[in-house]
Amino acid sequence: MQQNKGYIILSLVFVLLLSSCFSDYTPIPKPKAYFNIELPEKAYQKSSLDACPFEFEYPTYGEIKKKEIYFADQLDEPCWFNIEFDQFNATLYFSYKELTKEIGIDSVLADTRNLTWHHTVKAEYIDERAIDNGDNVYGVYYNVGGNAASSVQFYLTDSTDHFLRASLYFKNTPNIDSVQDVLSFLEQDIHYLIQTVEWK
Repeated sequence: MQQNKGYIILSLVFVLLLSSCFSDYTPIPKPKAYFNIELPEKAYQKSSLDACPFEFEYPTYGEIKKKEIYFADQLDEPCWFNIEFDQFNATLYFSYKELTKEIGIDSVLADTRNLTWHHTVKAEYIDERAIDNGDNVYGVYYNVGGNAASSVQFYLTDSTDHFLRASLYFKNTPNIDSVQDVLSFLEQDIHYLIQTVEWK
């Protein structure tokens, strides 16, 4: 009798386990989602880069940091700097060259084009737009589409003395879907910065 009770309980457990395998439940995969990012109020401040022969306005939620190391080497360029956007995990990198007989506009433009078009491996497109802020500041704005490492690049020059180049990078794997809102937000700031550049 005791043996029959054990057999009946074991049979019931087996039937319950077997029936649970044939339920109507169908798992539905969750769609990919990204974190909601709080965007700050737009506010700007004047740059104070004594070593640089230009000034501009940049967002108060960005921090200018002088660039002292370049690929593990000590950098001997007094006017290379970054604007760090820590809350967005993004950096706007700047480099400046004084144009001379040795460093002419043609050579720096060629270098800039090569650096920008290097992103064509991942880019879906590269849209070039001319810049003229009406204060002897000209250049080209590159909008790099797709999952490129840098979605925004630009250069500014007066064609005779100054050449300023910048590129925006996010410190994560390039994925335009995850950074699109922040990218659009920062692009507004970059356009404002460009419009406020003045040579000293």
